[in-house]
Amino acid sequence: MLTLKPRHLYLIDLVRQRWWRMALAMLCMLLMATASAAIPFLIKNVVDDIFVQRNAEMLRLLPLVVILIYTVLGTSMYGQEYLMSYVGQDIVRHLRDRLYARIQAMPIAFFHAHQTGVLMSRVTNDVNIIRNMVSSAITGSLRDVFTIVGLICVIFYRDWKMALAALVILPVAYFPIVALGRRVRRATGGGQEAFAEMNTQLHETFAGNKIVKAFGQEEFEKERFIAKTGRLFRLEMKAVRYKALTSPVMESLAGVGVAFVIWYGGSKVISGASTAGTFFSFMAAVLMLYGPVKKLSKLNSKVQAGLVGVDRVFDILEAETVIPEAEKPKPLPRRPHSVIFEKVSFRYESELVLEEIDVAAAPGENLALVGMSGGGKTSLVNLIPRFYDVCAGAVRIDDLDVRDLSLAELRSQIAIVTQEPILFNESVRDNIAYGNRSASEIEIIDAAKAAFAHDFIMNFPQGMDTRIGELGSRLSGGEKQRICIARALLKDAPILILDEATSALDAQAETLVQKALENLMRGRTTFIIAHRLSTIDFADRILVLKQGRIVEQGTQQELLAKGGIYRDLHDMQFKPNASDRQRPAQPI
Repeated sequence: MLTLKPRHLYLIDLVRQRWWRMALAMLCMLLMATASAAIPFLIKNVVDDIFVQRNAEMLRLLPLVVILIYTVLGTSMYGQEYLMSYVGQDIVRHLRDRLYARIQAMPIAFFHAHQTGVLMSRVTNDVNIIRNMVSSAITGSLRDVFTIVGLICVIFYRDWKMALAALVILPVAYFPIVALGRRVRRATGGGQEAFAEMNTQLHETFAGNKIVKAFGQEEFEKERFIAKTGRLFRLEMKAVRYKALTSPVMESLAGVGVAFVIWYGGSKVISGASTAGTFFSFMAAVLMLYGPVKKLSKLNSKVQAGLVGVDRVFDILEAETVIPEAEKPKPLPRRPHSVIFEKVSFRYESELVLEEIDVAAAPGENLALVGMSGGGKTSLVNLIPRFYDVCAGAVRIDDLDVRDLSLAELRSQIAIVTQEPILFNESVRDNIAYGNRSASEIEIIDAAKAAFAHDFIMNFPQGMDTRIGELGSRLSGGEKQRICIARALLKDAPILILDEATSALDAQAETLVQKALENLMRGRTTFIIAHRLSTIDFADRILVLKQGRIVEQGTQQELLAKGGIYRDLHDMQFKPNASDRQRPAQPI
């Protein structure tokens, strides 16, 4: 009925690791099965001893036995429900933690290849389906199997020939249930993909609601969302249809079995070969037996859906990283570093982005990178913290290839400030201390002051304890950027990457941020990706990139005197001609 893969066996191993709770739960299930089987077993005594033989002693005894049986049944039912839910929730917690840790460990390219909403769906929806399988399906299957075994013992004890005839329907029911289970699995897989697509749109449109409103696309997004929910609805209803078919199949077959029991058992009672008590006891056991059998057929659908969730979760857990850790990482002393690119080439997917890059930044040197969009500036600096790995050549810090260093140690010595400030919906203090969680309050305040952020922070109602909203939505662009600079200052990393850190700011905010950046760059080896050339006149050296190559390098004065590409870029910004005044300058 099921095709198990190694990843499915891993899930079974997770269940086995919680063996003592499983053992207690199974004990409760055995008690439930015993109590359930005792109920039809006692019917013979009730009918024959009380109603036929009118035994007064049995009339006093049997009600007490029934109360005891139902007490055991209720207590064991609670025990197995709680214990199995605990096991299921604990396994889901384990899988969520492992899945999140794995996603966080994946390189930047992984996030470019997978939509955020899809990854969120794996952590939430897919893992929930696994929980349903573990908590409900496994619980139900074990409980029902024990109950079935107990009831089969009762009917074979009462009349083994009639029991064989009554159970003949079980193998007949196997084939349609397996076929329906396969269809449920396919429909559930499609439904989970549709759910992930819907999640993606929710994430994108909620995060980008300003653009949706600015371009008046509310109706378009509504229609897109309706189309996605419609697809999800159709796939879910297909799964429901297949699941719902299992009950009619089992009901029809059960009807045949019950009809045979009535005919055959009634004939034996009429002929005197059996008593009415035996018949009713057998009949009650058969009727109770078909109940858990029907539940097992439905549970197959849950198991199939859960295995789809397992496959989707393990697709992430088993994904290979393209940024491997060094087997024997070399130590990297914390001090000012040189950064050297030796004949570096880099290809993103099939496109050659960087080719034969040779450049060395001395400790404490400020290098500015300029050029037209798509020239490879961001790709170049992304190779330093190993967001990507080179295809040829090497990136070295001092004399050490970055691939020979621990990723954690390498990145601990690099600070980044990007064009789009990335902040979290935590307090101002937590955001500043994000790169140095052990920093003292005085160190956090000093970093805020050096970033020219302390004054506006103190104007907040709760000061450093003020929560700044999702992605810092309660702050202005300049305020967000200065908090990011304070975060980088507090990290105190010897290598600094500024990726167009002021390009999105107005003139007043840029002035304050530029002052904060001057404090941040002091004494650090700095790579500055510049949009406005006015922000890099202090750079020790300027690299001009074009189509993945360094075509010019030197000081600003040297490059202006040379009259090459940099001079053209400079004139484009500072000496616009009449036609330039009528159109915006091209981005660089």
